[in-house]
Amino acid sequence: MPTSFTVVPVEAQGEEWEPAERDGKRQEEGEDDDRDRDSAGEVIARESSPFISSAELDRGNAYEGKNMALFEEEMDSNPMVSSLLNKLANYTNLTQGVVEHEADEDSKRKEVKVPRMGTFIGVYLPCLQNILGVILFLRLTWIVGTAGVLESFIIVFMCCACTMLTAISMSAIATNGVVPAGGSYYMISRSLGPEFGGAVGLCFYLGTTFAGAMYILGTIEILLTYISPSAAIFRAEEVGEETEAMLNNMRVYGTCIIILMAIVVFVGVKYVNKLALVFLACVILSIIAIYAGVIKTAFDPPDFPICLLGNRTLSKRSFDVCAKFTESNNETKTTTLWRLFCDSSSLNATCDDYFNLNNVTEIQGIPGIMSGVLTDNLWSTYSEKGSIVEKKDQPSVAGSEETKTSGFPYVFTDIMTYFTMLVGIYFPSVTGIMAGSNRSGDLKDAQKSIPTGTILAISTTSFIYLSCIVLFGACIEGVILRDKFGEAVNGNLVVGTLAWPSPWVIVIGSFFSTCGAGLQSLTGAPRLLQAIARDGIVPFLQVFGHGKANGEPTWALLLTAGICETGILIASLDSVAPILSMFFLMCYMFVNLACAVQTLLRTPNWRPRFKYYHWTLSFLGMSLCLALMFICSWYYALIAMLIAGCIYKYIEYRGAEKEWGDGIRGLSLNAARYALLRVEDGPPHTKNWRPQLLVLLNLDSEQFVKHPRLLSFTSQLKAGKGLTIVGSVLQGIYLDKCTETQKAEENVKALMGVEKTKGFCQIVASPSYRDGISCLIQSAGLGGMKHNTVLMAWPQSWKQTENRFSWRNFVDTVRETTAAQQALLVAKNIDLFPTNQERFTEGNIDVWWIVHDGGMLMLLPFLLRQHKVWRKCKMRIFTVAQMDDNSIQMKKDLQMFLYHLRLNAEVEVVEMFENDISAFTYEKTLMMEQRSQMLKQMQLSKNEREREAQLIHDRNTASHSAPAIKASVAAAVPEKVQMTWTKEKLVAEKHKNKDSNAPGFKDIFNMKPNQSNVRRMHTAVKLNGVVLNKSQHAQLVLLNMPGPPKNRKGDENYMEFLEVLTEGLDRVLLVRGSGREVITIYS
Repeated sequence: MPTSFTVVPVEAQGEEWEPAERDGKRQEEGEDDDRDRDSAGEVIARESSPFISSAELDRGNAYEGKNMALFEEEMDSNPMVSSLLNKLANYTNLTQGVVEHEADEDSKRKEVKVPRMGTFIGVYLPCLQNILGVILFLRLTWIVGTAGVLESFIIVFMCCACTMLTAISMSAIATNGVVPAGGSYYMISRSLGPEFGGAVGLCFYLGTTFAGAMYILGTIEILLTYISPSAAIFRAEEVGEETEAMLNNMRVYGTCIIILMAIVVFVGVKYVNKLALVFLACVILSIIAIYAGVIKTAFDPPDFPICLLGNRTLSKRSFDVCAKFTESNNETKTTTLWRLFCDSSSLNATCDDYFNLNNVTEIQGIPGIMSGVLTDNLWSTYSEKGSIVEKKDQPSVAGSEETKTSGFPYVFTDIMTYFTMLVGIYFPSVTGIMAGSNRSGDLKDAQKSIPTGTILAISTTSFIYLSCIVLFGACIEGVILRDKFGEAVNGNLVVGTLAWPSPWVIVIGSFFSTCGAGLQSLTGAPRLLQAIARDGIVPFLQVFGHGKANGEPTWALLLTAGICETGILIASLDSVAPILSMFFLMCYMFVNLACAVQTLLRTPNWRPRFKYYHWTLSFLGMSLCLALMFICSWYYALIAMLIAGCIYKYIEYRGAEKEWGDGIRGLSLNAARYALLRVEDGPPHTKNWRPQLLVLLNLDSEQFVKHPRLLSFTSQLKAGKGLTIVGSVLQGIYLDKCTETQKAEENVKALMGVEKTKGFCQIVASPSYRDGISCLIQSAGLGGMKHNTVLMAWPQSWKQTENRFSWRNFVDTVRETTAAQQALLVAKNIDLFPTNQERFTEGNIDVWWIVHDGGMLMLLPFLLRQHKVWRKCKMRIFTVAQMDDNSIQMKKDLQMFLYHLRLNAEVEVVEMFENDISAFTYEKTLMMEQRSQMLKQMQLSKNEREREAQLIHDRNTASHSAPAIKASVAAAVPEKVQMTWTKEKLVAEKHKNKDSNAPGFKDIFNMKPNQSNVRRMHTAVKLNGVVLNKSQHAQLVLLNMPGPPKNRKGDENYMEFLEVLTEGLDRVLLVRGSGREVITIYS
């Protein structure tokens, strides 16, 4: 089939391709047989284009047009913005940084629902329903009567200010992105991290659960006290047992109601949500009835007379007529009230002394807003438990038997009252401000609706509460206000007596509102627990993340009902209210803390749409929450904090690690930066000095650590204190070694976790191993948090020719640590060192203090003995006395020095006298120099070099035998110094070197050892003998490490000296100080 194509300029290329693509699309829509026709010419022409290969065509078809050809390589991983915008706007596509969202949240977002709720329906009304509740109807009048109008105003203002400040902080957090299900828990956990989120989330869950118990108790109180008192199962058989009987009724009815409510929630939660507006309507109608009743009292107060005996309030449950006797047909008859205070109904009966001395009067319980009763109710009237409710300024004559009050129909206080207790009881009436943020997914514009609706709801409810306080104080008599259960008004609900048109409006309205609130709590709390469980931050709660097929939290509902039953068994609404106050206050405190932390840190992601916030407001709200916690009940506050603290530590210890970009992580980074800048000022004082380790590890070909015991020793030395950097070098270019570097880092971190080495890992890729080590020594650490000590293992295979550069790297490392003024620790025979699980039950840590280089030799055994492995080892210090030294005085001085250092150790001075250099030392030095000279100057093949080096090494190790010593005495005779050389080898090497005419070649068979090397070898051999004599069976030997020679030609000899010095010892730690003092006698 003929093909044709046109080459066009780049500017016109897009124009030419557009009709081709349109034709291509037209052909794809046609039948299959139409695709073979010539009308597909344009498409075929596109395939034949020399600029687009056919192999790339399929991939290219995914992108409409070639305007973005420059980015086509990236489009597989980074999709075009144009294709993502719609998904991003509707939250159906999770972008980077949001991977922590729950799987069920992902599935929900895939089903895009059009949110329809506005501010009024979605936020304002739910908040109103949750805030207004049982306390308003059952306890607010009692709080006003007990605390007085002024103190009640202070209580309500404090609580409302607390919730308003919290709402401002919550609005800032809620408008800083999308808040999925979980509400306050989600906000706190993503702002303060999983530990705080889990702790406060569980506290909020407990608060919501206990709120359910409080609402159920309120429901039963309304039922048994005001609707149907005859329904009580338990009745008081004796005077004074009324309270106990009521509590038992609460427990029985409460258990039944919670079972019923749990079944309702389990079977049909959707009906609970549908009935929410009905319950809210009951609340609103009740409040309207209260305001209507207040207006009516201005011109027509309701008739609710109360009966007083002197200044004492009488309970009208037991009598009808408020008089001692009545006149009927010119006949005086005693009343029921008379018979309650006297032993018979006759006029000459013996009566209570107070009853005889005081008159019975009747006053209006609700005198009306114009009566001026407000002035009488301004001040508080706190009382003890069991005291009689008395009217102020009412004439009264005290009886002779003041103690006898029980058994008479007085109105008694059931609990002791004081200001802080009333705060705890009232605070639950302002909770519920999170209801709007919990529904953020159902709102048209959550960024706008949540702040507006929540703040408006709090403003509305605050106005209702504050106005009700003033209106109650202005309309109702003080003794009625202090009558908690309305006994003086025939058992009516006190706030109901004020309502218009009937008290039953309030009674029925409050009954349904408390029922609804209880159902809402039992619906919301299990979902909160399910959200926490599905996050996986509290392992033992994960079972509660499961539920029915439709996602309903069955197991969480059972746990919630169980905890709620605990509140029911307490049975007293006044006792349950402070408990849930604690949990809610703690939650609100952390919401304020989250906002303050995010604002102060100024993290780039902190961009709330709600702008009317400030960190000072959040801090004030947090302080107010904390103050209210201790005002309500200091012991409940401590218990709540203890519970939250235990949960926090549990999540930190056992919980799954989550990275949520939380504020605490940012706070830690800021604190670390601040501390680093402070530490940068100068080197630490000697008293603060501790070894900050750079541990140099060797890795094998699979990037696993060769000597894991080095990390064990590190953890034993550090015990989690100070800085530890674990480093290693991979030879090669980073671009080539990137994957291996990551693998090595993972392996090292895993081993650090096993060995409990707390620190940082740093793997460097470098073309040269020596350069990599140098880089680590120079640049590891940050600012003042840099290492001051390098720990490494002794290169065991330094004599093997395949590792011929290992000793050079080692010696260069020693030189570089000295140049960097860093201490050096070299562990010899590291694989014999103990693991963290081993325990030495006895033994010694021997310190051989030859030269003083800062006192590290004294400090290291002390640090090691802090660890369990070395704790039972004793510390011994040896020092060497020369010919002219007074060893006795040296021992005394050393003991005094250790005493001032507060170190317990045995002290021994070892005397080393001058003597002649032994033949063994002479031969040892000669063999060392011969070996070094051979490997430097003889051009052997690789195989020959390995064989010769091994033969010399064998001769070296066998040199302790007597025949070898005898043979070495005649060192001047060349023929006897051939060691492992054969005659044929000697002739071949001589001819070879004559032919090569290598300049500067030295006959190794005629050489004599260098006198300086002989002296050094003499010191190493002699000191090794002394150390072996004293410390051969020590658990660990610490030795001063001599420095490398200034002349680099002697580096290999230096290694031999160290080998001889430590020969025969199991565990050796060579210590080279940094030159600065690291231990002091001063406090």
